[in-house]
Amino acid sequence: MRIGVIGAGYVGLVQAGGLVRLGHEVRLGEWDEARLDALRAGRVPIYEPGLAALISEGRATGRLSFHASNREAVNGASVVFIALPTPSDDRGTVDTSALDRAIADVAPSLSAGSVLVIKSTVPVGTVRRISQMPAVAERDVGVVSNPEFLREGSAVEDFLNPDRIVIGSTDPHTAEVLASGVYRDLPGERVLVDPASAEMIKYAANAYLATRVSFVNSIANLCEEVGADAAAVLRGVGRDHRIGSYYLAPGPGYGGSCLPKDTRALSGMAERHGYDFRLLRAVMEVNEEQRRRIVGKVADAVGGNLSGATVGLWGLAFKAGTDDVRESPAADLALRLTAAGAAVRAYDPRASLSMPGMELSPDPLAAADGADVLLVATEWPQFRQVDPVAVKAVMRGSVVVDARNLLDAAAVRAAGLTYRGVGTGRP
Repeated sequence: MRIGVIGAGYVGLVQAGGLVRLGHEVRLGEWDEARLDALRAGRVPIYEPGLAALISEGRATGRLSFHASNREAVNGASVVFIALPTPSDDRGTVDTSALDRAIADVAPSLSAGSVLVIKSTVPVGTVRRISQMPAVAERDVGVVSNPEFLREGSAVEDFLNPDRIVIGSTDPHTAEVLASGVYRDLPGERVLVDPASAEMIKYAANAYLATRVSFVNSIANLCEEVGADAAAVLRGVGRDHRIGSYYLAPGPGYGGSCLPKDTRALSGMAERHGYDFRLLRAVMEVNEEQRRRIVGKVADAVGGNLSGATVGLWGLAFKAGTDDVRESPAADLALRLTAAGAAVRAYDPRASLSMPGMELSPDPLAAADGADVLLVATEWPQFRQVDPVAVKAVMRGSVVVDARNLLDAAAVRAAGLTYRGVGTGRP
């Protein structure tokens, strides 16, 4: 099947590579010439395990082509996926302008009877609105919501082995083009619903995950106050099959390209429709509070005043396994620390970021060199391999704030350092 994909970001690249693996011919449209040049030269502009192999497979077999013209990308395609960013502002208003422009651009080139698939996370009612666009309606194009549920760091695996495939359409035949055609060889339950429900499923899923994160951090914070061990508490909680062990790790709060913007968007949607979503507001407030608490731990380690202090920072990406720093808790912590007058020396094995008051280091020990306190902000497993004795030897101070509970606390303490985690009781 010939398929067009518009947008060579995280979602679009994984979608294109996954469809190539399924045997389809994929034409990828992208306006960014630098990104196109990199892809044509065989360089994948983002870090995602397994993605480079899929893109290489597509180039080698001739089933993947790259196009600066979106109209050229959709030429002759039976199915077209739109995978463009839809950011939300502080009030939860979703910006669909990039998506709208792309659809207006490609609509005259869509084949009659083809299927237009919205992969982007969009406000409820977007598919209905797009279906009513004259350029779409007059060509008898079916419009479908097919939200993505990819976790950065395991997005390729998530595409090839999905828990479920959500397809929102008012037309059973159009839905079957995806369920039994495009995704024929993929496992996972097909969840066939109306477009509005499909659009809401994505927001509801991300809001629930964010809720778990904030709840777990709240329990961890209370554990610190009463002297309980949050790791033990949450391990016991997770053994209940009704709850499970996923998303039960205390830390600096949720971040990344999805959960923050989608919780804001859902909260804004509720407000505009007259529903007081108090629970979701509390989830976002707890997430903000968690960042302040982590900065407070670092400040306490240097006597309460960060001005003039040097903080070693391990991690910039919002999670391990990716180079994405969008709404990263680690990056936000760095910003807060520098705003309080601290000098930050940061190391991340994949991510890079520039900000005033922060310098990048070539390795973890270099980031810790001369630091008054060391902050572990991203859960990269290689940080566990760094010898705490070597860390102690290069630091000026002696406190390690482990915002991910990643390190071996006993080994850190045995090296003569003070260890402060999240939810580990009072030091």
